[in-house]
Amino acid sequence: MPLDQTRILLVHPLGYRPEEARGDITRIANLMPPLGLASIAAYLESKGLHADLIDSVAWPDSDGALRELLRDRRPGFIGVGCTTFGFRDALRVLRLAKAELPGIKGLLGGPHVSALRERILKENAEVDYTVIGEGEETVEALMRGATPGSIPGLTYRDGGQVAFSGFRARGIDLDSLPFPAYEKLAGYPGVYKLPIFNYPRSPNASCISSRGCPYECSYCDRSVFRKSFRFNSAEYLYEHLRSLKDRWNIRHVNFYDDQFTFHRQRIRDFCRLLLDKPLDMTFNCAVRAEHVDPELLRQMKEAGCWMMSLGIETGDPELLARHRQNADLEMLGRTLRDIKKAGIRTKGLLMMGLPGETEESIRRSMRYVLSLPLDDFNLTKFTPFPGSPIHETIREYGTFDEDPDRMDCMHFVFVPKGFTLARLEKLYGRFYQRHYRRPKVWMGYLAMLWRSPDSWRRFVLNLGNFIRFAFAGRDTRKEQPVT
Repeated sequence: MPLDQTRILLVHPLGYRPEEARGDITRIANLMPPLGLASIAAYLESKGLHADLIDSVAWPDSDGALRELLRDRRPGFIGVGCTTFGFRDALRVLRLAKAELPGIKGLLGGPHVSALRERILKENAEVDYTVIGEGEETVEALMRGATPGSIPGLTYRDGGQVAFSGFRARGIDLDSLPFPAYEKLAGYPGVYKLPIFNYPRSPNASCISSRGCPYECSYCDRSVFRKSFRFNSAEYLYEHLRSLKDRWNIRHVNFYDDQFTFHRQRIRDFCRLLLDKPLDMTFNCAVRAEHVDPELLRQMKEAGCWMMSLGIETGDPELLARHRQNADLEMLGRTLRDIKKAGIRTKGLLMMGLPGETEESIRRSMRYVLSLPLDDFNLTKFTPFPGSPIHETIREYGTFDEDPDRMDCMHFVFVPKGFTLARLEKLYGRFYQRHYRRPKVWMGYLAMLWRSPDSWRRFVLNLGNFIRFAFAGRDTRKEQPVT
């Protein structure tokens, strides 16, 4: 039976062994659907093509389902979207598919392949094409049988040589896209979970209402959307939420936009729609301090904004100025206090181990974070991803173990000069301890008993996994104190 050239199987790879995934704290605490793949699936279906979607992160034991679907539907294409961390597993999925269906064409997309482009095909024979940038129009053209060289955003093989067709001249109009194909995600919405204590009600959902970022920070990979920044209109955004409420009774949405409030008027208009035609939904978002003000915060709170996340990165002003535009910690502190005053919960996002980091810069970060009115915070281990500006020169600033299987922001793959890995881990643990040992932080979590009861239920059910995570890798050897 021939392969169906009008059908594609889209896969979100797991990235590590299924037995490791079951107790992985990152999956237990926060499991986000693959919105990019769901968007591509919806777009292809709207154009008369066919797409199936398997999320192996949500379902770690999905290889059997993958094989069964390949046999039953015999798609002509398999497309795997991956980060750096999921890259090796993405290659494994392609090999599995080709063993099951010889002749199937394998595509890779996502930030890792957009950053490395031709190199992926040169080094990996199982990959037939890589999709560079946004995937909707590129994948459709390929499935329609267009000549690869005529399809912008594609790397391909031409006479034994690897070629790149060039970037698309313009980004897709986001309001022209159908809503993501959530219905193709097995177990949606129940299997997907927002971070614990980051939402008031369930079921909840993730949503992205813009693509790209207007800023150029040293640590951010911008290879997919490059320098573009586009966003859905307020009307589209309202209808998206209304659809989530009507179809799945979603009660809370977390917007994963890099800059939700960059275009303030669309947020004002969006809030006005929510106030004029209430959906009985709440939402979280991420903002930069430059793009909110007390009046906007008041309106967002009235419309249902429950929590805001701000990228702090580091509390050391000199280190921050090396890596980020508008490095103004005083403004950031004022904004956080304005957010709290508006009645919105606050979450700080930080990194440890940036190039140029010192023990003093870490101490400054600790002191700065302890001075802020934060309800929650997330401290990631700096990872120099391909496509980020700092990746090209990273080895000038320390040692870098470029192992894709550990590049998940949960491991110190980069160790700045002047540090040992053991010392970084010790300081990392101490940073969390300093924050979470404060009585006001625990009082805030106790308040979640009635503000987010589902979070406490999840916490109690997975208490053993949280304890193992808290004590993982703890070095009990005596070290100099951290102040």
